[in-house]
Amino acid sequence: MRFPDCCAPGTNSGNYILDSSKLKPYNSDMNTKDIGPQSLLEAVRYYSNLDVCHNYMAKLKWPNGILTCPKCGAANVGFIQSRRMYQCKSQECRKQFSVKVGTIFEDSPLGLDKWFVAVWCITNAKNGISSCELARALKVTQKSAWFMLHRVRLAMKTKTFNRIGGNGAPVEIDETYVGGLAEHMHKKQRAIRITSNGVAGKTAIMGLLERHNGKKHSTVRAQIVPNRQAASLHPVIHKHVEPGATIYTDSLAGYRGLNPTFDHDFVDHAESYVRNGVIHTNGLENFWAILKRALRGTYIRPTPKHLFRYLDEQILRFNERKGTDAQRFHFVMPNTLGRRIMYKELIGTVFEH
Repeated sequence: MRFPDCCAPGTNSGNYILDSSKLKPYNSDMNTKDIGPQSLLEAVRYYSNLDVCHNYMAKLKWPNGILTCPKCGAANVGFIQSRRMYQCKSQECRKQFSVKVGTIFEDSPLGLDKWFVAVWCITNAKNGISSCELARALKVTQKSAWFMLHRVRLAMKTKTFNRIGGNGAPVEIDETYVGGLAEHMHKKQRAIRITSNGVAGKTAIMGLLERHNGKKHSTVRAQIVPNRQAASLHPVIHKHVEPGATIYTDSLAGYRGLNPTFDHDFVDHAESYVRNGVIHTNGLENFWAILKRALRGTYIRPTPKHLFRYLDEQILRFNERKGTDAQRFHFVMPNTLGRRIMYKELIGTVFEH
């Protein structure tokens, strides 16, 4: 079945100046010219029309304009205009479904107008946006806003990474710890959690940054690691970095033994932060500063269980920082398809990564 006239791609019925049937389909390519709202104010106005939101998702889900039933796969589907729902006409199925099915929005009672604004906010807020702030902005409960943010973070997760360093650009590798400061803990908590040195009770994060080579800006990837020992760091490096690439690190003992697979050099921070003008990890230090500013100033106290989700959020914003707000929004929206997380998964005790 093809789209009915009322919900065909490019057919909008709102009062906003950009609501026109002449609009071209959105393209998730970050290098294309944007069409549509370019600021938060314009996005709130534009996506306040549920027909516009419906059309946008329909174009993402069925780019060729042919609808199929998510249950039986039949192409014989009808449209219930009054409810913005579809129904399979197969006698054996008869399933009713909306454009939310098969996305991070599935089973949410909230309208797509609120969801689109939430995606816009989290993808473009450099320091993130708290669930309390989003709840006030959308007039939902803090619990709902917290769940919404985690769903959007799932869409911000990069599916796959190609190996870096193969184009001759140096790779910076560094690690940091995230966790509460002992001086801010209650005496009883400090006695329980701080059992050895200053990193006890904290979570280790390893980052890899490929420097820009004149053609593109630097990009980063990061993940949680058990510790800073070679047994934990080396497998990550071999997985993400091309053999023969130039690697710059600090003088941590865990990086020893990377030669001759890689061209490894390091800087001793006890002596200087830059050696020979190029050997440093300042690019990653910049990313750590942005990450910790969000964790300390916006999210305050993320649990270790969900820390990798906040990493995914910050990584995407950092890697797509050269794009506009609209480009980042359209870059994330296609990733809402085929992904879903349940509330019980978020509050459960099983660690997911």
